[in-house]
Formats: sequence, structure tokens, C-alpha cells
Amino acid sequence: MFNHEPAGYVCPMCRLAAGGADEHRAQHDIVRRDELAMAFISPRWWPKNHGHVLVVPTAHYENLYDLPREYGHAVHDLARDVAIAIRATYGCDGTSLRQHNEPAGHQHVWHYHLHVFPRYTDDQLYFTWPPDDFAPAGERRRYSDRLREYFRSSPAS
Repeated sequence: MFNHEPAGYVCPMCRLAAGGADEHRAQHDIVRRDELAMAFISPRWWPKNHGHVLVVPTAHYENLYDLPREYGHAVHDLARDVAIAIRATYGCDGTSLRQHNEPAGHQHVWHYHLHVFPRYTDDQLYFTWPPDDFAPAGERRRYSDRLREYFRSSPAS
């Protein structure tokens, strides 16, 4: 319902979930996953919120309207764990979650995804846009390694 995915769309989130990669996303970007949800470092960064994470269902659903409840619960549970990990490892002052639906809602990738941002005092997140270029793999890896280590050593989550 209310779908905008063009015919022949090759979904980058599904490619990543299936074990693949592309020029902007790689398996080393994944920080955690289970059967229904996956979290990975976003390849697009806001100017003062580097290393934010996208949490997605492992199956293809375009937007919130299509997302089955069990996947929504899995995505939200994983987003909570990621927010705690970001707060514990990035030295940030807080976190924000953000999600978009349809072109008018600023959705640009046709796979449901929830942004988990590190927040810093006066970072102006909601008044900025990401630059057109993508974060290099080495820079993304600094954040993914930190979060994976947190999840490896964290007793509960």
C-alpha cells in the first residue's frame, strides 16, 4: 500500500541482508543482526552525527505501512540496543531515532529503515542534510568495530 518502489528496483538493504555488498555498504558495516532485523553503519552521514546506524527488517518491506508487526517489534528492539551501544561508546550526549515514509516524507531508499543517530548538544541535526558523498569504508569501520565490540562484551542486550 502506498508504494513507490520503481519496477526493477535492486534493493541495497536486501543485498546486504543476503550477504552481499555494493560500493556504499559492506558486510563489515553490520553491527548486529538476528532473524528479523539487522543494524549497520549508514553510508551517508550528517555533518555532526557521524556513524549513525540504520536498523532494517531482514525481509523486504518498503515502508511502515507494509511492515508486519513482528518485524516492527524486532526492528524497534534492535534500535533500542543500538541506541544504548551508541550512547555507551560514542561519547555522545544522547540519541535520536528517525524514520521516513514515501517521497513527501523524505524516504529515498525503498526498504523500511530506522535511523539511530548519536546526538550532541547543539548539533543541529534537524536543520542539516547529509552531503551528497558517502562515508569511506575505513571511516565506517571505526564505528562498526566499536559497536560490534560493545555487543560482544555486553552481558545483556
